[in-house]
Amino acid sequence: MTDTFRTLLPVLLVLVALLVVRRRVPVLFWWLVGYPVAVLRVLASYRATMDACGLTVPASAVRRATARMIGRQAAPVPPRHSFPLPTASGLVMRLRMAAGQAPEDFTASADRLRHAWGAHAVHVRPTKPGRLELRLVGWDVLAEVRPARRRLATEPLSLPLALREDGEWHVRDFRTVPHELILGATQSGKSVYLRNLLCGLARQPVVLVGIDCKWGVELAPFAPRLSALADHPDRANDLLDVLLEEMEARFRLIGLSGEAGPDSVLTSDVWGLPESVRPVPVVVVVDEVAELFLAAGKEDEKRRDAMVTKLIRLAQLGRAAGIYLEVCGQRFGSELGRGATMLRAQLTGRVCHRVNDESSANMALADISPEAALAATSIPADRPGVAVVGDSSGGWSRVRSPHLTLDDAAAVCRVTAALVPELPRLDSFRPVVEPAAPSSSASSAVPATRPATE
Repeated sequence: MTDTFRTLLPVLLVLVALLVVRRRVPVLFWWLVGYPVAVLRVLASYRATMDACGLTVPASAVRRATARMIGRQAAPVPPRHSFPLPTASGLVMRLRMAAGQAPEDFTASADRLRHAWGAHAVHVRPTKPGRLELRLVGWDVLAEVRPARRRLATEPLSLPLALREDGEWHVRDFRTVPHELILGATQSGKSVYLRNLLCGLARQPVVLVGIDCKWGVELAPFAPRLSALADHPDRANDLLDVLLEEMEARFRLIGLSGEAGPDSVLTSDVWGLPESVRPVPVVVVVDEVAELFLAAGKEDEKRRDAMVTKLIRLAQLGRAAGIYLEVCGQRFGSELGRGATMLRAQLTGRVCHRVNDESSANMALADISPEAALAATSIPADRPGVAVVGDSSGGWSRVRSPHLTLDDAAAVCRVTAALVPELPRLDSFRPVVEPAAPSSSASSAVPATRPATE
């Protein structure tokens, strides 16, 4: 009995340790146990699984003739595949499709492949004609998301903001997708996504402009890093005028660069200008855009129409001038007034968290993919931060941003306050930040309590 106990005790300790590692450090458990088991399962059952899922093709005439000569029946041929290589959250395998097959065939069978190989999810991505990538995810990577490594953000205006359900990071690249619409109900994680965005930009030489018509309750904690902040519709209207003046001045600079001489390099945007004269990029964050559309009387309607027109002009022409829009709100629909649909069309990047009505999800994602809008309406309330990200190319994915508290985000903006670029046109809109008291760890410009809207 004692010998048996001594033999079983190490085994039990190893099992308990693996269970703890699986719960606390799923990546380590995947490398130690999950990946080897998954590779054996995939390789051992690959041909049978592909045949059961209808992803095989009849053997060639030569194979059939050879099989008849030896008295056998030629088996269906599955796609050729590479050896499954490990990733941080699963494994990836490259397939060469047989004649007559299409990536849609594998996408339709992704759920059956997931069950056959015991994976959490299977994602199919075409790489080039005749080839695709099969990515298996070992566990629910969106259950707990940690901040991305800094080395992922190597390009200017490129930020890894949220983890996709396939284990890759969703990178917000302003030069590729200049303008974005972010929707989300209260406590849906929209503010956390915005905090990650602002903190990532705060570490770069970028002009940050905030428009928050809820008296600045959302953007006031980031005041030390903001070059301008408008907390009222009237002030927002004046700030948009200044931004349009800045955009026109940058276009004049681009035009003059082409007249510098025969050896000058022609360009159509600020990124083609020499670095010595290139203007600093400007990112305009409009929080709760519905407040700009509200109108109680005719005067408010005139101001609203003027502001919407200015936003549309910035969205249409701002990319070439290095001015980018990040529009946020709890809801966004055509009932907000004239110009809402036209503005939405210019915001090619879309991030839709859990929303209160189906029309907002359709406004954000229906023109990209009906499946994406349906996925946004099914986001559970107990998973804040989960969103559906899409762009004008039609691609979409579920993502979740790492949790970032308001205090931590405000601390980043205080530390990076010295990086605020010089832009004289915005000096009159620069928020006044009181110096922090020696005995207090938080700046007096930051509210002591969390905002009502998360």
